[in-house]
Amino acid sequence: MRDRFVLVAMNTGSRSAATAIAILLLCQMLTGCSGLGPGNPSARIVADTDSINVGETVNFDARDSTSPEPTIIDEYRWHFGDGETKTTKQGIVSHMFSHAGNYEVQVIVANDEGSTDTASLSVFVNAPPTIVLVIPDFIRTGDTATLDASDSTDLEGGALEFLWDFDAILDSNGDSDPTNDADHNGAVAELMLTKSGNHTGAITVVDDNGETATALWTLRVIPRTFRVVWEEVHVDFEWSGYLEQGASYEIEHIPGEGARIIQVIATLTLARDLLPIQWPEDNFTLELDVPLAGWRTSVITIHDNITENASATLERGEMNDNPESGFTTTAESSESLAASLLNQPGQRFGEGSWGWTITAVDCDPDLPIDGVDPDEGNDWRLEVQFVVMILRISEIGV
Repeated sequence: MRDRFVLVAMNTGSRSAATAIAILLLCQMLTGCSGLGPGNPSARIVADTDSINVGETVNFDARDSTSPEPTIIDEYRWHFGDGETKTTKQGIVSHMFSHAGNYEVQVIVANDEGSTDTASLSVFVNAPPTIVLVIPDFIRTGDTATLDASDSTDLEGGALEFLWDFDAILDSNGDSDPTNDADHNGAVAELMLTKSGNHTGAITVVDDNGETATALWTLRVIPRTFRVVWEEVHVDFEWSGYLEQGASYEIEHIPGEGARIIQVIATLTLARDLLPIQWPEDNFTLELDVPLAGWRTSVITIHDNITENASATLERGEMNDNPESGFTTTAESSESLAASLLNQPGQRFGEGSWGWTITAVDCDPDLPIDGVDPDEGNDWRLEVQFVVMILRISEIGV
């Protein structure tokens, strides 16, 4: 090439020859610039990806770069575009990008004569979404909280996906990460909590490049405040019927539901015989069975006065204590408070079903009329009076 250039210059005159010599000298001075000089290397660079998320690593490869024989590539000078540089003897390198943006990555390939060449490529680093979460300062037990992440953004303007984990302690999907259980999808979630205390969950926001951001949130749940009043109420029951000798009548009911039983008085009364002068008169038994209390008892009618109806009375007082009334307390709900007050140990006597059995044990024949007993049984009436304490719960401070 150099010989040809001189030959042409000599054939074109002295001015052309001077120009040719100047160009020749310039080429010699620029040895090592890309495309100039026979000993210049040729740089090549590739990457395993051109798009990553913040915090991920890219692998760069410049091993396809060449240098004319007999020169060899001596080093690779890497410029990652984020202010970081590195020099290696091998043509491969890895780099992690900590910030989002578009970066021009360059490799300068230098051979052992000091000649260099440059190659570059671009890498896009995707930013994680920015989570903006709005939740209530607190809610009361049983209320519904609205959790709003709709103001969350993606730096690149992509679409977002929202995954809510309502309990950051419980790992419901069994992957050893208690914060990624997908309990709800969508920018807004509603959550109702029945237990007071600090409740922690998590939200994960995913952009269209698969980059995620996760934030823990804590919702304060406070108990409700109630006023408790016990009201004394008298509850009366009455049944009646007719029984012949040896027959029975059974009654089953629940007298103290939602209340605390304090006292019971039951009176069984028989109607007078058709002929009051007959003696002895009829007698019935009254039996009581309260299974949950383990209480069984019975009485039989008697005649205190021949002029009055036969009767029997069953009475029991102070079955439970009179409860404290008119105080305030906190609880998760009125239902849980009522359950705890009505089921206090030692104050549950008389709960459940009560069974009454009336039996005609002795219906003596009346004076026969034409040899026939005109009344082979008797009419009866059972009156039961309960004194109970009814629980009244009202919420305050709502």
